[in-house]
Amino acid sequence: MDVLTMILAGGQGSRLSILGEKRAKPAVPFAGKYRIIDFPLSNAVNSSLTKVAVLTQYRPHSLVQHIGIGEPWDLNRRWPNGIQLWQPYRGRGEQSWYRGTADALYQNRNFMAESSCDTVLILSGDHIYKQDYRDLLRFHEEKKADLTVSVMNVPPEETFRFGIMTTDEDQRIVKFAEKPKKSDSTLASMGIYVFNMEFLLKHLEEDGADPNSSHDFGKNLIPKMVKNDDVFAYPFEGYWVDVGTIQAYWETSLAMVAEKPELDLYDPKWVIHTRSEERPAVKLGPAGQSRDSLICNGCVIDGTVINSVLSPGVRVERGALVSNSVIMNDTVVRAGAIVDKCVLDKEIIVGEGAKVGHGDDMTPNRLEPANIDTGITIAGKRARIPEDAVIGRNCRIDPNTTPDDYTGLEVPSGESIVWQAPVVELAE
Repeated sequence: MDVLTMILAGGQGSRLSILGEKRAKPAVPFAGKYRIIDFPLSNAVNSSLTKVAVLTQYRPHSLVQHIGIGEPWDLNRRWPNGIQLWQPYRGRGEQSWYRGTADALYQNRNFMAESSCDTVLILSGDHIYKQDYRDLLRFHEEKKADLTVSVMNVPPEETFRFGIMTTDEDQRIVKFAEKPKKSDSTLASMGIYVFNMEFLLKHLEEDGADPNSSHDFGKNLIPKMVKNDDVFAYPFEGYWVDVGTIQAYWETSLAMVAEKPELDLYDPKWVIHTRSEERPAVKLGPAGQSRDSLICNGCVIDGTVINSVLSPGVRVERGALVSNSVIMNDTVVRAGAIVDKCVLDKEIIVGEGAKVGHGDDMTPNRLEPANIDTGITIAGKRARIPEDAVIGRNCRIDPNTTPDDYTGLEVPSGESIVWQAPVVELAE
């Protein structure tokens, strides 16, 4: 079996609020030193799959920079081995942007055919999990399937978020419903598919020619295949999380600091590879304390860190307290500041004596009530939080904001600090 692995990595991650505004969702940092894309990439190479194409679209710059030529994953090889980044392009008479998951593959069908592979493994680039795809591929081959979908059981109250499968005793899929309001089955699609190449190319051509299709696997192709073709469900029983919301991202990040986390990042038999930064060792100052936390290289801790994740280069000054928070690269928490239940993006400065994530008021955010409503306060890249500011729960601090964007030092729960673009005066 010759396998082409294709990772769909063009998603925006709109429910991640400002974390997804400037980067694709797979490029969002995770667990200190990683990015989300590292997990499917590492799963692929750990499964001995070395022909990998990553399909990008939304704000791909940090993702492309992170992947580079694939060296951290030993994928810097001559194609058709190694890694390639496939961006949307405008061909003669063709759509420029991907209109759906199936359309992303349709626009790259010629490259797929030229790979000379007989099997295609399609992965989502925005899930946190470890999986040996060789077991899935063997299952696909044994069943002589046209399509195999990797599935797992989810709580009944969560079925509305997924494509839900019903199977017979032979694990053949007999019914498929995309995000049903109610379902008797709890078998959810993980967004992991194995196709026979010829079979997939045929269906992509048919779907591409259908003006009524939304060109999506879950909405269009899979329901049709379930009715007419040999489609099977492969049961997966390991750890798998879609960190598609601020709450899920925060919960999953802090779950990594548990004494025995469900996802073991320290397993030498299944290394999660990433592009590492050259940083000095962690420095714990004379007054520095840390408990139940992940602290990455280059961090300097002179204050207190409790139940938190700190990415490379974070500084916590004397008398400052960081608790129940995710802090990204090169953010500085000045002396005496308190940060609680927050997600702070890169290169933020929290001013001396500031309190971020303060109080018990759980008013949802006025600008994003559906995304920021669980008490987590978030701040975007390079925000500057004033000295002695008091910022409540469910607050949103835009990237690049400065003290000049604040109307006062108190920001009530549910409010936002919006960046005001500077007015550029043109010379006469």
